[in-house]
Amino acid sequence: MTHLSVNINKIATLRNSRGGLMPDVIHAAKKCLDFGADGITVHPRPDQRHITRSDAYRLKEVVTKEYNIEGFPSKEFIKMVTEILPDQVTLVPDPPNVLTSNNGWDTIKNYGFLKEIIAELQLHNIRVSIFVNPDLKIVEGAKNCNSDRIELYTEAYCNNFIKDKSLAIQPYLKAAVLAQNLELGVNAGHDLNMQNLSFFVKEIENIAEVSIGHALISDSLYLGLENTIQMYKRLL
Repeated sequence: MTHLSVNINKIATLRNSRGGLMPDVIHAAKKCLDFGADGITVHPRPDQRHITRSDAYRLKEVVTKEYNIEGFPSKEFIKMVTEILPDQVTLVPDPPNVLTSNNGWDTIKNYGFLKEIIAELQLHNIRVSIFVNPDLKIVEGAKNCNSDRIELYTEAYCNNFIKDKSLAIQPYLKAAVLAQNLELGVNAGHDLNMQNLSFFVKEIENIAEVSIGHALISDSLYLGLENTIQMYKRLL
C-alpha cells in the first residue's frame, strides 16, 4: 500500500497568522500519526513563514514513523537536516521567495551539485528523494546523481485530471516505470486530493509514498482531521 505522509505546513501557517502556539504543530503531528498517517512532512523555508527551524528540531522528538523534511539544499538547510537526521530528505529547487513548489529539478544541468549533496546526506544514513517533473531524461539524471527516490511533481496531472485523466497520467506512468527499472523509489506530491488520488495510485502501482498537505488540511476543516486521514488512507 502507498504510504500517506501528512504535510503539516498549513497548520503552522495558521499558528503563525495569530502568533503564540495555537494550533500546536507538535501536537498536530502526534495526532496525525495516531489517526493513521504513515509519516509527517515539513518544508521549513528560510523566512520561516510556516514551519520554523525550531519546529523541525522538535518534531524529531515526537515523529515515531517516517519523518520527511523538504527544502532547497542551502548550507543552512544541510546543516539542519544532518543534525536532525530525518528518515528522508526531499530536495526541491525552490528559490526563497516562491509561495509553493512550482517546478522539479533539472537533474542534468545540476548533476554535480545534486550528486555532492546526495552523497553528503547518504553518509548520514538519510534517504534522499529529488523533486522532479515526469521527464524520462530527468528521471535518468536522478539515478545518475545516486538519488534513492524521486518525487513526481503532480501539479500537471491534477490540473488535467478533469479534462482527460487517462491522458493526464501517461507521462507519470512512463516516468514511474522507468524509475522502477532503474531501481529508484517513487514518491509523489502536489495538489493531490480526494478526487484525483485513487486513480493515480491505482494506475501507478509502484508509488511508495504520497505527501499531501493543503488539500488534506482543508478537507479536515469540514470533516475533522481523524476522519479525513482515514478517508485518504482508504483511497490508497
